Amino acid sequence: MLIRYKKTFEKISMGLLSFMPTEKDLKKLQFTIKEYETVESLQLFLWKEEDIIGLIGVQMNDSDSSLLIQHISVNPSHRHQGIGKKMVKSLKDMFPEKQITANDTTSPFVEKCDFC
Repeated sequence: MLIRYKKTFEKISMGLLSFMPTEKDLKKLQFTIKEYETVESLQLFLWKEEDIIGLIGVQMNDSDSSLLIQHISVNPSHRHQGIGKKMVKSLKDMFPEKQITANDTTSPFVEKCDFC
């Protein structure tokens, strides 16, 4: 189930974000989390089953009705189980009017999702 980020999830979110190749540095991680907390067009969602095992971060673009996936990460012990695809599908279901796009980092994964 996709849930919205809250400050109480900061540490788990930073841990999941650290699996992204662009987010290895602690200062960069802290900056990214702060952006999701303060920039209105940025939204961070967490994937929760029994525990929080994934996250997906997006930038909402109202001018062209697009949703840019900036970050997507799944706990390594839960990979190859379709969690990432479930997160993208849930995002699509949550925002059916938005066109889902990806950046250079997330596009190799998002292109594998046949419903985008």
